[in-house]
Amino acid sequence: MKAKSLQDLNAIRQQVNDAALAAAAAEAAHLEAERRAETERNLFTHAVGKVQPISAKARVFITPQRPAARPLQQTLDDQAALVESMSDEFDVSTLLDVDDQLSFRRPGIGTDVTRKLRKGEWSLQGQLDLHGLRSDEAREALGQFVRDAKRTGWRCVRVVHGKGLGSPGKEPVLKSKVQRWLVQKTEVLAFVQAKPSDGGGGALVVLLGPSNG
Repeated sequence: MKAKSLQDLNAIRQQVNDAALAAAAAEAAHLEAERRAETERNLFTHAVGKVQPISAKARVFITPQRPAARPLQQTLDDQAALVESMSDEFDVSTLLDVDDQLSFRRPGIGTDVTRKLRKGEWSLQGQLDLHGLRSDEAREALGQFVRDAKRTGWRCVRVVHGKGLGSPGKEPVLKSKVQRWLVQKTEVLAFVQAKPSDGGGGALVVLLGPSNG
């Protein structure tokens, strides 16, 4: 910018001075901001003073305690018990073979299986006696017995439900219920009435499927 007069020269000088003053003010503001930031960063150090780390010669390391192991199979069994769905209202009549003695076999299981069961060609590996139990107690006991037998690997077991001689009217209260419950258990492949020497009309011989384990 060229000054054409003294007045123009004075105006130019004023502009230069204003710019210099603005730059100086900006620089001063910047320095003040940095000073304050530094002060804030060192505020804790200035307040506490010099510190010295504590010697940790007697430090004790505590190993965290591992949670107790939860048996997976027991958990699965408990869940199975919670969803136990053996109903007293289940109609089993259409599933039973009406021969000389009522028997049951799942689709795909031949009559030779029930014939061998009835003749005792399968060795009995376990037994459940339901004498003296109420209906709900017997249902729970039977469900648990079948699960335990399957897990143990038993294939042939006997379930004693009684002949009802001690029941009102001499009627076998549990006999028909046990048949209903067993039909609803997927582990059960077949069952027949026991031989006279094994309990006759007061017991069933039950064939279970092979263990998955």
